[in-house]
Amino acid sequence: MEKYDLTIIGGGAAAFAAATKASDLGRTALMINSGLPVGGTCVNVGCMPSKHLLTVSDHLFYPQRPRFKALQNGHRPPFDFATAIQEKRELVEKARQSNYVRVLENLEGVTYLEAKARFVGPSRVEAKGQVFEADRIIVATGSSTKPLPIPGMDKIRWLNNASIMELEDLPESLVVIGAGPLGLEFAQMFAHFGSRVTVLEAMPHILPKHEPEVAEEMRRLLEKEGIAIHTGVRVERVKEKSGRKVVTFSGDGKEREVEGTELLLAAGIYANTGDLNLEVVGVRTDRNGFIQVNQYYQTGNPSTFAAGDCVGKMPLETVAAKEGALAAENALTIPVRTLNYDHIPHAVFTNPQVASVGLTEEEEMRRFGACSCRTVSMDSVPKAITINEDRGLFKMVIHPRSSKVLGVHIVSPHAADLIHAAVFAVKYGLTVDDVIDTVFVFPTLSEGIKRAAQAFTRDVSQMACCVE
Repeated sequence: MEKYDLTIIGGGAAAFAAATKASDLGRTALMINSGLPVGGTCVNVGCMPSKHLLTVSDHLFYPQRPRFKALQNGHRPPFDFATAIQEKRELVEKARQSNYVRVLENLEGVTYLEAKARFVGPSRVEAKGQVFEADRIIVATGSSTKPLPIPGMDKIRWLNNASIMELEDLPESLVVIGAGPLGLEFAQMFAHFGSRVTVLEAMPHILPKHEPEVAEEMRRLLEKEGIAIHTGVRVERVKEKSGRKVVTFSGDGKEREVEGTELLLAAGIYANTGDLNLEVVGVRTDRNGFIQVNQYYQTGNPSTFAAGDCVGKMPLETVAAKEGALAAENALTIPVRTLNYDHIPHAVFTNPQVASVGLTEEEEMRRFGACSCRTVSMDSVPKAITINEDRGLFKMVIHPRSSKVLGVHIVSPHAADLIHAAVFAVKYGLTVDDVIDTVFVFPTLSEGIKRAAQAFTRDVSQMACCVE
């Protein structure tokens, strides 16, 4: 029986971070992966391919709709959907080789095995008919699209984030169930490609975990681009008719139907833990399969840890990698390393983008029983006026007593890049006065963060550009 210091079940961001940490610590590690190819969700069916296709869609859509009078005749670039998908595949293969396969080859002490793994006893995992033993085990098996118990779903073909990027032909129309980040990214992507898109969301507004102002602004902008959005609705049933998906939904006391060539399900995830035999080692999961861990990523079994999407905290590549590294360090040394999720930025890669870090107004009210927030629209930002950009807003949440910045929420072009200035403010406890006292480059969209801070002390709609 082969023995390692650490066995890692999974092959995505959390698993690679854990393997790298083990190697850095001079320990031996076995990584066992199945399902998605090496690299997991991000490189294969997540961040990299979807953001590539979103950029392609932007380059097709916006040249036809210029913001400036001097370019009012706009142009439509030639577009080949099949070529876009093939170029995406080439990007994935290249990134998988350079970022994962070659990295594995150079990780000292790390062995990789492509196989399905399951627990067969304390500290023991079986794969390919062999049993491997390790002092510590990390589960990092990721997550998958959650099927919904909608009548008729089991009788039709529906798409998830992976299969929609493998379509050979551009659908004439697309129905998206779910208006979270993933649902909206694909909705806008395919609307830009030329599909007629309808989005259905059960919650009262799109982007349910974001600020209401953010959701309202994004809904305004997406509907302006021709995407039909229905919120506060319940999907009653689906069926196929003449090769098209017919979705019946209810809201406001009445039923309606919408048809689509394709149907995308983007309304939640579940953990890939169902066939790991976790009960053998006393690892508990919730009803969606997410593994229950403490702040050190340790399960109910002291020798077994878990990280990444399968623990269900924040399903982001960056978070999975951070959790994987912390879980490995805690498993192989002393379990003391933790992560403050209030300091983690996250983004929606629509156009404009949405980016957030820290507390929302609702969460501040829950924690402190009071809130102090300001929101400024994009037309308060000089750079936006300069480039004729009216899409977006900046919202800042500060501590009701200390005035420390607790959260920043942005709708803006390049919001995912802009948010990092706010990350430092939140992480290191800067006050609103610290932000106001900081000199920003002029003119830039990042000044929207400073304008939101200044809104706590003055009316920014009545303020010269040079006011400090």
